[in-house]
Amino acid sequence: MYYFIVNPHSSNGRGERIWKKLEKLLKDWKVEYQCFVTEKPGDAKRFARLLTEGIREPRTITAVGGDGTVNEILDGLLFCGPVTFGYIPTGSGNDLARSLKFPQNPKKCLKKILYSPNCKQMDYGVLSYGEDAVFHRRFCVSAGIGMDAAVCHNLLFSRKRQCFCGKHLGKLAYLFIGIKQLILAKPVRGYLILDGVKKVEFNHIYFIAFHIHPYEGGGFRFAPQANPFDGRLSVSVVSHSSKRKLIPLFLSAYFGVRKKKHLKGIRTYECREARIHTERPMAVHTDGESCFCQDDLQVQCIERQLRIIV
Repeated sequence: MYYFIVNPHSSNGRGERIWKKLEKLLKDWKVEYQCFVTEKPGDAKRFARLLTEGIREPRTITAVGGDGTVNEILDGLLFCGPVTFGYIPTGSGNDLARSLKFPQNPKKCLKKILYSPNCKQMDYGVLSYGEDAVFHRRFCVSAGIGMDAAVCHNLLFSRKRQCFCGKHLGKLAYLFIGIKQLILAKPVRGYLILDGVKKVEFNHIYFIAFHIHPYEGGGFRFAPQANPFDGRLSVSVVSHSSKRKLIPLFLSAYFGVRKKKHLKGIRTYECREARIHTERPMAVHTDGESCFCQDDLQVQCIERQLRIIV
């Protein structure tokens, strides 16, 4: 039995159109399956929990949606028994699929899941926040605090995003809103503590991003060195006294050619866990999903615990 959690609203309805074609194939191929269709935020997490709670036998659960759908499913999984995760990208960003070089053709993705599953044990992250870090949120691709999260918050409710997604230009929407947020952004002072040992302070933080995979925002390559199988977070701190001098960083990330050593305003680190403090609350996201505004975070890499078909 194969289980599918489908977000029909991904990429302005593209998810529903693709699922209808995939469902016809499943029926033609006489595959035993069960489908759970989301209607609102939180449904994918609830379905994932329902499918894994107290279950000891192996199960394959496939997300049909975007990175936000993957985030919800990952956050809801209970690893009571062996769980294999499949992914058919139908979103506007699809940074996970881009990183893992998934086929762009949904039919090819389905065939890989059904007939030639090549599985790897992949890392994922956990972000903790709130008083005494009582709230926890897993993430698959990236998490961040500051301007990149403000862009994600804006995108979640932007009419421009729906327009761009309908034309498959989600990355361009991220760029336009990113420019707006850069104009509005006010840097803050703060610090990082890496692996409980190394403390690094900054005076003009625009954002701090924690990457499992190299991309975010529909193809912005902010962390080219990130490796989802090495048990470590790739941390990028964008901090500079001049906004203008950050523009080359965003342009090079947009075109996928960023080379850190040639650009001022960004410092990178690798660690297994980190603590972050900023002098005032800033927007926070996990895989583009809002975690509201926070000023204290803990982030941890969970090494090679997610079995995924690649």
